[in-house]
Amino acid sequence: MSTNMNLIYQRILLKISGEVLQGINKFGIDINSFIRIAKEVKCLVDMGLQVGLVIGSGNLFRGEKLSKIGMNRITSDHIGILSTVINSLTMQDIMRSISLKSCVMSAIPIHGICQIYNWEKAINLLRKNIVVIFSAGTGNPLFTTDSAACLRSIETKVDILLKGTKVDGVYSSDPQKNKHAIFYKKLQYEDVLKRELRVMDLTAFTLARDHNLPMRVFNINKPGSLYRILIGKDEGTLITI
Repeated sequence: MSTNMNLIYQRILLKISGEVLQGINKFGIDINSFIRIAKEVKCLVDMGLQVGLVIGSGNLFRGEKLSKIGMNRITSDHIGILSTVINSLTMQDIMRSISLKSCVMSAIPIHGICQIYNWEKAINLLRKNIVVIFSAGTGNPLFTTDSAACLRSIETKVDILLKGTKVDGVYSSDPQKNKHAIFYKKLQYEDVLKRELRVMDLTAFTLARDHNLPMRVFNINKPGSLYRILIGKDEGTLITI
């Protein structure tokens, strides 16, 4: 498929927080949220965009939260890892239903359910305009799906990491708690570190910085926001070296 010249990137990795996929619910899967995002991705793939996808597990089980109620942290993180696989399989099924080709790759072997992650195979699939859904994080406890998103972005040589959240971008503080929070349109990595802005965990953020990975944080709940970014509109917050 030929690349559409209107798109400013050829290959992206889209990181979606699990909370986005629970809709208005406090827990679980909101199928309409999955459908909406899958349809937006399909429109872009049909235009020639290559898309990698990492989905968090905040709508199901997050290891950090489970450990706070008394569970062993390593066990908690293993549950969180498996939750990302559940979300990934759900997204794959939705994509299949709208005739969008996708492949779930897991950082841990789950034979008969999804393929084991291989970076060379992932790149080959992306080149064929097949959406690659990277599940199970990095495969290790104590690492977030943000770390997985940065790692997979670097391995598959994407043009940019797009982090889809419930807020419009990066603020000086939580805009839901502070109505006077300052919104940033553009930032450098060092600015984020100096101001201690909450973009993602430090391990993930440092990895992205060290490999010159540009990143944009945006509100994926806004209809068309993903498309606007990919045609060069100033949506969300752009973070560069």
